[in-house]
Amino acid sequence: MAAPMKPLADVVSTLESWVQGEDRDRAEPGLDLLQSLSDMFRDPENRELAEENIFQLLLQFLSQASHKVQSVELGPDAFGSWFYVIAECFRCLRNSCVRCTQNQNAIRNVGLLFESVSLIKSFTASNPITEPGLVALRCGLQFLGNAAAGNPDSQNSIWKCAFPDLFLNCLKHGDEKVSGYGSMVLFTCLSDDTVAELKDPTQLDVALNVITSYRNHPDADWLHLIVTGHFLKCPELVKSMYVKQTDQERITMLEIIMAKFNEREPIAPEDAISLQRIGEFLSDCFQNQCQAVLKLTIPGNSSEQEALVVVRLLDVLCEMTSNNDFLPCLQSRPSLLETVIDILRLTHLAGKQAKNVFTPTHSTSLGSELTHAVVGFKVQLIRMISNLCYKSQENQDKVYQLEGIPLILDNCSIDDNNPFLNQWAVYAIRNLTENNKRNQELIASMERQGLADTSLLKGLGYDVEERDGKLVLKSTRKS
Repeated sequence: MAAPMKPLADVVSTLESWVQGEDRDRAEPGLDLLQSLSDMFRDPENRELAEENIFQLLLQFLSQASHKVQSVELGPDAFGSWFYVIAECFRCLRNSCVRCTQNQNAIRNVGLLFESVSLIKSFTASNPITEPGLVALRCGLQFLGNAAAGNPDSQNSIWKCAFPDLFLNCLKHGDEKVSGYGSMVLFTCLSDDTVAELKDPTQLDVALNVITSYRNHPDADWLHLIVTGHFLKCPELVKSMYVKQTDQERITMLEIIMAKFNEREPIAPEDAISLQRIGEFLSDCFQNQCQAVLKLTIPGNSSEQEALVVVRLLDVLCEMTSNNDFLPCLQSRPSLLETVIDILRLTHLAGKQAKNVFTPTHSTSLGSELTHAVVGFKVQLIRMISNLCYKSQENQDKVYQLEGIPLILDNCSIDDNNPFLNQWAVYAIRNLTENNKRNQELIASMERQGLADTSLLKGLGYDVEERDGKLVLKSTRKS
């Protein structure tokens, strides 16, 4: 344990002499010293040996370098050199924090967090920023992430200094690494208390810009984690964001929410309650917005993004109703089932009345490109009806009352715009007729009256036979 102390002590002593000596106006000696200290702090033993006076020296070092880069008297070469000194100082601090709470605390106690955040904020506000300045900015954000990791006191200190300006500037920054490192710091500093600040209408910009940044950087893991790990635990925040978002931003957020429901990991009970409330809110949004898809029947209408929002809302609700943890809360909302049947009827009629995106198409080419917003929309509507009727006598009866069964059967033609339509219709008929004599008799009587095509029913895996003077619907598929 004693061996590493001498070289560390020597470097610190030399650093102290440089900070206080006449040579401190030259960047190069300081840069060499900081590089040595950065390398030493890669060793856990050296990190444990660091004392608070080292961080006091680094604070002086950083303050001095900060003053230099703000000086208008420096030439371009010297200007860049001091930025590299700042970058190396941040690397040194970054390395010192790795799994070392005592150093995180010492850095906070001597005021380095405040000084660093102030300097980094000035860098993020610079437009354009030089390449040396960009390197310093990236290293500074990495340092803040390490300083906050696993340390609630440091997280709170950084949040107080950085929110909202630093986070906003990083999320809007053109450099992908700056956006990524800034998102890492934001994620690390978020908690129940700080998320509560985000939902304040005057502070909502940070949350909104997380989604905007994710649209620009869809592979950014930290941004995805911010939404799934924090935002989705606060239904009020999600509601506030949705109201303020553009259609494109809503689509992005809905896709993240859908991915959350697709995760195989079990959902904690408290998170399930939040997601249930979000699902109920999105159910209301779908009911209020769903008729926007009908605008696509008008030639030249430019409402595709608005229609795609409706499609994504339906996608999320289908995923929710495919999960037994969330199905009951949506099954108990009769207006949702009514709306789904209503929009299925309207789109079906629209496709019959004129040739448009809701008109069934059939081509011999399996490679035909389907790009319009409502591809698969009818499939999802029928899937939604199927899910809502699963083991629900009340919803089975509601579909009967709303004349939804003939509507489903009438939508079972081959349609390239709606792949797997027949398969979902099979599932719908199965769920609508399970332990429901009236629905079974209705389909059987439709066949007798010629209202239901026998070949269609057989294609769906059903047949009608007469027993004791009564028509009975039976499955032709093996269990």
